[in-house]
Amino acid sequence: MDTTDKIIVNRLQQGFPICASPYQRVAEELGIAEAELLTRLQALLADGVLSRFGPMYHAEQMGGALTLAALKVPEERFDEVTDIVNSFPEVAHNYARNHLLNMWFVLATEKPEQVQSVIAEIERQTGLVVYNMPKISEYYVGLQLEA
Repeated sequence: MDTTDKIIVNRLQQGFPICASPYQRVAEELGIAEAELLTRLQALLADGVLSRFGPMYHAEQMGGALTLAALKVPEERFDEVTDIVNSFPEVAHNYARNHLLNMWFVLATEKPEQVQSVIAEIERQTGLVVYNMPKISEYYVGLQLEA
């Protein structure tokens, strides 16, 4: 990431304008062309520097639920279990971890009561215990890159 990339990431974490040409507005604020902004965002995504670019929804405020879950997956089954877990539309993120519980994922459901049924189905399909770690408190940690 160069300085301009860092400035873009910092700016976009502050919010995205709701208007007819939001990318153009952000580009103007940053003093770059809209095409450059779009090219840089596409490169950051393609290179894996950003895993996603899009809105963050508060599922609970919309009547749904979120939970962090983890699995202890035998190494030889990791790819198989990843495919199973990722097949659920409720799985928002899924990451390998260097930990006894080596697969961590977030479930986002439309209704709170769906969390347990999705967990039960993942357990049924994988034959593994899902460790459910629901949110107790929420904290916002803002990341600002030194540009």
